[in-house]
Amino acid sequence: MKKAVVTLMSLSMIFTATACSSGTSSNQSGGATTAPTTATTPSATVSASKEPVKLRMAWWGGQARHDYTLKVIEMYEKAHPNVKIEAEYAAFDDYWKKLAPQAAANQLPDIIQMDISYLTQYGGRNQLADLTTFTKSKVLNVDDVSPNALSGGQVGGKLVAMNLGVNALTSMMDFEMLKKAGIATPEKNWTWSDMDAMATKAKAAGKIMGGFRDDVFFPYYLRTLGQKMYNAEGTALGYTDDKMFIDYFNRIQKWYDAGVLLPLDKAAQKKGTPEDDEMTLGNSISSNGWSNQYIGLANAAKRDLVLQPMPGPDANKGLFLKPSMYWSVSSSSKAQEEAAKFIDFWINDIEANKIIKGERGVPVASKVKEALKPLLSPNEIKVFDYVAWAEKNSSPMDPPNPVGSIEIEKLLKDTGEKILYKKITVQEAAAAFRKDATVILEKNKK
Repeated sequence: MKKAVVTLMSLSMIFTATACSSGTSSNQSGGATTAPTTATTPSATVSASKEPVKLRMAWWGGQARHDYTLKVIEMYEKAHPNVKIEAEYAAFDDYWKKLAPQAAANQLPDIIQMDISYLTQYGGRNQLADLTTFTKSKVLNVDDVSPNALSGGQVGGKLVAMNLGVNALTSMMDFEMLKKAGIATPEKNWTWSDMDAMATKAKAAGKIMGGFRDDVFFPYYLRTLGQKMYNAEGTALGYTDDKMFIDYFNRIQKWYDAGVLLPLDKAAQKKGTPEDDEMTLGNSISSNGWSNQYIGLANAAKRDLVLQPMPGPDANKGLFLKPSMYWSVSSSSKAQEEAAKFIDFWINDIEANKIIKGERGVPVASKVKEALKPLLSPNEIKVFDYVAWAEKNSSPMDPPNPVGSIEIEKLLKDTGEKILYKKITVQEAAAAFRKDATVILEKNKK
């Protein structure tokens, strides 16, 4: 998986978007050159079409993601000389701020990197094309993609997003830093109480602990208790006992008051890149997020890090395999088939994936996953191995968040901030959050 949110994430989540469909190609955007492809997949052959095509493509990510994405674009353009792709990118929060007015003006990029939190919002408003037509025609070949991986991109029975890879929640840790601080390294079956004890020792050693983005980790906590954030209809919160909200935020507030988490004012200044993460800077023992973020963080930190499961008890109920992110095609695109061809290239071309190497999640195409295994770096192997472990120690993911969930995520962020600033008690916050969230979600009732 950002600009710091109230929950004090020191994660490395990152993103982008900008203006209109005409402009310079990505080759003029500073991307490094790459060797000619030797891929044998059909998508890597030079396009027979001579009709010029210009596509706008938007994504979020740090500099490393930006650089390799440009290389893949350059590879595609070389194989398809009639196609020019204009790159648009930004940090995560800025990405969605730019995308919203583009959607309102019916000027979305042709190819859009999509997040599960926004999938229902954009897909439910028919702003994303149904890719089923292209999967049936094999323009977008999904023969090597499991039905489960595909289903994660469906909204209302339409395939509005192509899963780019799977990942799982993790606490990325520096075990050597723990040992130097006199902290025992955690087992895979550790608990929140173990994390409490670790936080205390980290503070005593002059270190902080990675924060929690509440819209990600509060639902995880609910899942460990057998509950969900939303009901099946998307018309109300899924949990009925506010004690769960109170327990979660009491723990966050306790850590914050003890100085174990990054202060809000400093968190607000974070760029959300791996280079800016407190783990990279050597100040934090951990960084909590998604497994696909590990590569960027480990490369930026330049030291050995570990992918540790999130705490339990019943972490296997909370943990799930999540589409790391998607490529979608805007319904307003005048070149939907050409956009789908690029997505097919991204998913299936082995040479392209030798550049991508699962940074956006462990690949969904089985042939690509097998081809990459002998080529992976030690850090990349760690991600593949962790996701394989998570596949055996997790539960099915929840349905995509309902319409209104983005408002609720902001509400949760603002509510958490009020709690930490002592403007409201946790008990008052639990009741207020439920009341306001209910008003938002009741709009979904038919």
